[in-house]
Amino acid sequence: MPRSSTEFASQLKSRFASLPPQIREAARWVIDHPVDVAVLSLREQARRSGIAPATLTRLAQRFGLKGYDEIRALYAEGLRERPATFRGRAEELLARRVSAGDAALAQDMFASLARHLNALSGPEAIRQVVAAAEMIAAASRVFSFGQRSSFTVAFIFHYVRSLFGSHSILVDGPGATGRDVLRGIGRGDVMLAVTVEPYNRETVETAQYVKSRAARVVAITDSELSPLAAVADRCVLIRTETPSFFHTMSPAFAVAECLAALVAARRGEETLAGLAESERQLAALNTYIARKKRTR
Repeated sequence: MPRSSTEFASQLKSRFASLPPQIREAARWVIDHPVDVAVLSLREQARRSGIAPATLTRLAQRFGLKGYDEIRALYAEGLRERPATFRGRAEELLARRVSAGDAALAQDMFASLARHLNALSGPEAIRQVVAAAEMIAAASRVFSFGQRSSFTVAFIFHYVRSLFGSHSILVDGPGATGRDVLRGIGRGDVMLAVTVEPYNRETVETAQYVKSRAARVVAITDSELSPLAAVADRCVLIRTETPSFFHTMSPAFAVAECLAALVAARRGEETLAGLAESERQLAALNTYIARKKRTR
């Protein structure tokens, strides 16, 4: 009887070829979706995997467990016990490479990213994104703020918006002057703020300041219990865990790009005019290498 998710996964892999076909598919689901096994109900896992709940239960019983909830408990405990520090997670990463090799590690990475991105197409995530886009589109001005790994997410949102002529302000500047642009923020304005665990103190404090000025906050973060979520008027939740020592920002990028696209579409003709002006300016400055015309 397995005592941990790591031990159980090892048993699944060693006995995989000898399992009956239906049980094998259940085993494949558990191996490929360890986070989903930990956090989703049996019914939801059955729906997503297309595997009957009874088959998932039989998988558990085949390995000496009473039911599938015991598998879920093993993986939930493994998730809770994952090291909190970058170094601790890096040690896990090195051990995984030694035990399974580079190809398996790469597969694990891309599989986790695919799961996170796929989750963003679910009904609740779509509701969150649409509500956030509505608030941003109605704003007089939109500020974008993120620190460290989250900065690039805030930047791409600001950059795309600036291309289609929307009034966008990136909260950034030399000599610790970045937040000076918030002096005039007030009612009718919105700030997009981004942070994931470990949560950036300056981002949370800045969001609190923005709220004190009667402006609104749209957050991209990773938990309903995030300190940024507690401040935000609208919140889009993402998942960030991967086999790597470092959290992924790919889902946050996807949300930022989707928000920018939705806002651009809402602006209609204004977007087309703004993009035309941007293209004229970029061409005048010879910004990009022009593609050579094909000769016949």
